[in-house]
Amino acid sequence: MSVKRNPIQRRLVNLVLLISGAVLLLACTTILTYEFLTSRQTTVEQASTLGKIIATNSTAALAFDNPTDANEILSALKAERLVVGAGLYNKEGKLFSHYPSDVPEGEFPVRPEDDGYRFEASNLVGIQPVTLGQKRLGTLYLKWDLKAVYGRFLFYGASIVVIMTGCLLAAAYMLSKTLRRQISEPILELAETAKAVSDRQDYSVRARKVGQGELGFLTDVFNQMLARIQEQNMAMKESEQRVRAVLNSAMTAVVVIERSGRIIDWNPRAETMFGWTSSEVIGQHLAEKIVPVRFREEHRARLAHLSKEGDASVQNRVYELPGLRRDGTEFPVELSIGVMQNERVATFCWFITDITERKQSETKLQTQLSRMELLDRITRAIAERQDLRSIFQVVIGSLEENLPLDFGCICLYDPTTETLTVANVGSRSEGLASRLSMLDDARVPIDRNGLSSCVRGHLIYEPDIQGSAFPFPKRLASVGLRSFVAAPLPVQDKVFGVLLAARQAAHSFTSPDCEFIRHLSEHVALAAHQANLYNSLQIAYDDLRQTQQAVMQQERLRALGQMASGIAHDINNAISPIALYTETLLEKEPNLSERARSYLQVTQHAIEDVAQTITRMREFYRQREAQLTLAPVQLNGLVPQVKDLTHARWSDMPQQRGIVVQMRAELTPGLPETMGIENEIREALVNLIFNAVDAMPEGGTITVRTVQSGPFVHLEVSDTGTGMDEDTRRRCLEPFFTTKGERGTGLGLAMVYGMAQRNNAEVQIESELGKGTTVRLVFPVSAPTGRKLDPASSAAPVDALRILIVDDDPLLIRALRDTLEDDGHSVIAAPGGQEGIDAFEKAHRNREPFSLVITDLGMPHVDGRKVSAAIKALSPRTPVILFTGWGQRLIAERDLPEHVDRVLNKPPKLQDLRVALAELTARNGSRNS
Repeated sequence: MSVKRNPIQRRLVNLVLLISGAVLLLACTTILTYEFLTSRQTTVEQASTLGKIIATNSTAALAFDNPTDANEILSALKAERLVVGAGLYNKEGKLFSHYPSDVPEGEFPVRPEDDGYRFEASNLVGIQPVTLGQKRLGTLYLKWDLKAVYGRFLFYGASIVVIMTGCLLAAAYMLSKTLRRQISEPILELAETAKAVSDRQDYSVRARKVGQGELGFLTDVFNQMLARIQEQNMAMKESEQRVRAVLNSAMTAVVVIERSGRIIDWNPRAETMFGWTSSEVIGQHLAEKIVPVRFREEHRARLAHLSKEGDASVQNRVYELPGLRRDGTEFPVELSIGVMQNERVATFCWFITDITERKQSETKLQTQLSRMELLDRITRAIAERQDLRSIFQVVIGSLEENLPLDFGCICLYDPTTETLTVANVGSRSEGLASRLSMLDDARVPIDRNGLSSCVRGHLIYEPDIQGSAFPFPKRLASVGLRSFVAAPLPVQDKVFGVLLAARQAAHSFTSPDCEFIRHLSEHVALAAHQANLYNSLQIAYDDLRQTQQAVMQQERLRALGQMASGIAHDINNAISPIALYTETLLEKEPNLSERARSYLQVTQHAIEDVAQTITRMREFYRQREAQLTLAPVQLNGLVPQVKDLTHARWSDMPQQRGIVVQMRAELTPGLPETMGIENEIREALVNLIFNAVDAMPEGGTITVRTVQSGPFVHLEVSDTGTGMDEDTRRRCLEPFFTTKGERGTGLGLAMVYGMAQRNNAEVQIESELGKGTTVRLVFPVSAPTGRKLDPASSAAPVDALRILIVDDDPLLIRALRDTLEDDGHSVIAAPGGQEGIDAFEKAHRNREPFSLVITDLGMPHVDGRKVSAAIKALSPRTPVILFTGWGQRLIAERDLPEHVDRVLNKPPKLQDLRVALAELTARNGSRNS
């Protein structure tokens, strides 16, 4: 049956069916198309986000060439079931790591393609760059299998089509059973709803449901589709609102432009910064609004280059350049550019910060630093000068050159006449100074203006003196000066001068300028005060210099003696066993050959000399004590001995280097004896000969002579060496002063000087460069001032004693034990102070008393003082002998321990020890404690 011949109801059904089908087909097509495109876009965004995360996490693995970390990062894609393949390529484009690991590398592209995400058949392929800063480390390749997604989408579409078809058939059936109104109304409702959504883009509109059945179901489905679209649209709007809120609240101006330079977004901070509203600039070219005219062509060229070459060169960089406000003023800005790119278009986001305050702070800081540097330079310069005129010249010259000044001077204040006297005018200010009649030594009366306040200690700044009625400002204004600063020069709450600085421009001194001048004036005042003090003290210093030199020399000697005393104890301990054994052998071995006895005697004399030398090293800075008794010394007899002792030094050793040194002795016959200490004089003569040899590196002649001159005898050592200048001659007796470099100690002549002090002698030195040196020792012939000690006589034999020896030196203990046991005594030894006390207590408890105790002074933990105190506490009548290298010093300083009966020096002499044993046991009257 033809259409024309169909009943109206069927024709209506057919018409309604066709119209409904068309509407539904259009609606379904639109929705499905939108859903399909949205789904693809969402998939790309999700894939891009995942790609960026994986690329960011892979930077360390690529940067450090760590495949293990790369595999672990890619293995995290197991959670993404749509990802069927992933690969990391290094910067050379070679496959670095892939996922799944069991897929052959041949399944992956040989080299990565261009960056981006694209659909290939039923797959989505993404190429994501891996960068660190501006450096590209490699490429991330990702592949998604979208077959399942497409299957679900097709199933969903097919279901919709089936549902719509069913509804269409049901509607046709129902329409055939209902009236025209009942059939057309739902369709019209759907059409109107679809039109409203399309026209107003308002997805909150819903189709009114008319009746039930398929058309009602169709309306519900249509409304459900609108609800889903509304939810997606609201989510997009919320995202846009969040972004807009961030942009609107940002303290940085954010401007978004197209590649052509047209503005498409302009946040409120940009409105405040540049003065243009958003509506005024949207669609306008950026260069026309905020770029200064002189930079616009360059801006357009750079923008064109950026559009062609890409965005890598501008990202992650900060630029400083001038910006242009609406009112035409320029200001410094800091610019960073971000690139936002999607499949359709790329835009540039400019982040602009106004750095005016920062630049002002930097300028202010730089000015302060330069002023501080200038102040430091001036301070260093004036610190090197000791006269006021040169100090003032440096200050004014530096101010004129660096501040700068048109006129500057320093005046001295006289409080009695209330005037200022010009002390110094800058070289550049001399022209104005001449016109002002303010050259050096000119007087300036102090009027009632700022100068009167300045001399009371206040800094004065006159910003504009034009038209001033006061004499001094008027005087300055007469030569074109408009502003000046007057800074006081205070010392101890009194002003002695004024620093004047003036410029031809009004209001030309800033607060930092005034503060700098104030600080400078304080430094100048201090330097000037120090210069005055220096000049005042110079005279006093010259008067006291000789006395000070003598005191300094004595203090050096004292310091050297204190240092030497620290090592004397160890040396005395070392030579004590040698002294005891040598004396014992000489006394108790009568069968010694003459040669052996001679050797032992030389050893004994050498030990005595070492002991005396150590004593002098420790105490050569002290005056001779009463107990150091002088004895008659024949100087003529000492000269041959010293000549033989030093023969190797002045003859053999120089000859090995091809140098000849001759020794001559010019001795006055019948030379009277002098009082002194023979071994000290002999050692001093040795030192003088050694110095003479050192002074003749090319050889020469050494002359030793003795001369009588009235009540004095002279011992002279002359050489034909290099000699000394006057400064070296004056300092040569100072300890540690040497001209021999690392070879010299600076102690030789100091030791000679100490010997002279102890022997009542005088040291005279004559020297001239190139003509040699003569050192003269002048001894008096008179009798000694101290008491003369007779040689110790042999002590009476002592009965066998029970003796306790306390010492921390095992060699000395053994030597004392052997020596005393040879004399028939019983000896018990303790290796330390506490052990000695314990041994004495044990013997005291067991009624096995010691007849006498010998203890060392210097021992760790428990010294000789504590030992003697403990012995006397247990047995007050037991004699205690103290061995020490500080014996003479203890006696001289009256620092003897109260519990000690006798002090013997180290190294001990056997005869002195026997005398002490005899005297103490005889005085005690008993050997028992």
